[in-house]
Amino acid sequence: MKITLERAPFLAALGRASRVVERRNNIPILANLRLKAEGSRLIITATDLDIEITQSLWEEAVQVATPGEITAPAHTLHDIVKKLPDGAQIQLEVTGDRSTLTVRAGRSRFSLQTLPVTDFPDLTAAPEGVKLALPGKAFAEALGRVEFAISTEETRYYLNGIYIHRAALPEGDHRLTLVATDGHRLSLVRLPGDGAPIPEEMPGVILPRKAVGEVKRLAEEAGADPLHIEVSATKLAAEHGGVRVVTKLIDGTFPDYGRVIPFGNARLATVARAELASAADRVGTLSSDRGKAVKFIFGTGGLVLEATNPESGSARDEIDCAFTDDEIIIGFNGRYLGDVLKADDAPQVEIALNDPGSPTIFRRPGSTDALCVLMPMRV
Repeated sequence: MKITLERAPFLAALGRASRVVERRNNIPILANLRLKAEGSRLIITATDLDIEITQSLWEEAVQVATPGEITAPAHTLHDIVKKLPDGAQIQLEVTGDRSTLTVRAGRSRFSLQTLPVTDFPDLTAAPEGVKLALPGKAFAEALGRVEFAISTEETRYYLNGIYIHRAALPEGDHRLTLVATDGHRLSLVRLPGDGAPIPEEMPGVILPRKAVGEVKRLAEEAGADPLHIEVSATKLAAEHGGVRVVTKLIDGTFPDYGRVIPFGNARLATVARAELASAADRVGTLSSDRGKAVKFIFGTGGLVLEATNPESGSARDEIDCAFTDDEIIIGFNGRYLGDVLKADDAPQVEIALNDPGSPTIFRRPGSTDALCVLMPMRV
């Protein structure tokens, strides 16, 4: 194999691949990338056995003098290319017994040990599934507004991802819906219904946390273009612009999240999102490290936030709030509330309350396409 590459696109591809490859591996081949030169392109593949990313660099970025394939250490190759000067022409060459990959750029030369290509695993043979074309920007935003609520508790592994499924709405139509929860908070987003209808055979699947990050980045790159998705009961594949991400799905049953979402919260408060986030952050400075509890006092005169720490002191802040009901005092974990508010960029947030012991809904005013549910705390 002998090829010449432009540094910038090669570095970008290696950066994406290196995110998948773990730095510590018990299986040596998983620390390597597979590089395959054929025709007028270079195919770069990385996997950790749960996620596989395949990328193609075409003739405007690569010139293939001699086709072939090899594996190379992912992080070492990425570090080498990152330290080469901008605009460098990089030559990769495999000679002899194919145990060494030579990397040349200007007067720099590196020799990297390789492993047999036949040892490299293949996840791309995913079973046929439902095919979707989703608006890239909207899908990326939906993933971003939900991912903060993914649980990190390993015992409840079925909560360690985002539940993506076809859900019915009261109006009778169906929308692609994303949900994540860790038991303390829940976030739900429905994709806009202006695209192609969601097929009835669309399975409900749980996309793992690590895969969420890679799929979201690919959706952001798609932007206004469609992101092509293929979903089966065991795998999900996302593809755009010569990059294909294939991931295994979490094998488990996502809980009936509808039972967590309250429907009787008629006491509504509207507040500026950024102002609430800043006030909660300030007051939270003196909240207890153990619970991060912040007291919220909703009244006709505004919203008062308080926190007390027996070891440090107390804090109080007040912001404007549109609220016309009887006063209600409720406590929230300040850090969880901050995550809820950071997940959206709307100028205002509507808070739907019931009583101090019931879950509270946070959403954009007048919106039914997204909401967050936050469990209260004793204060």
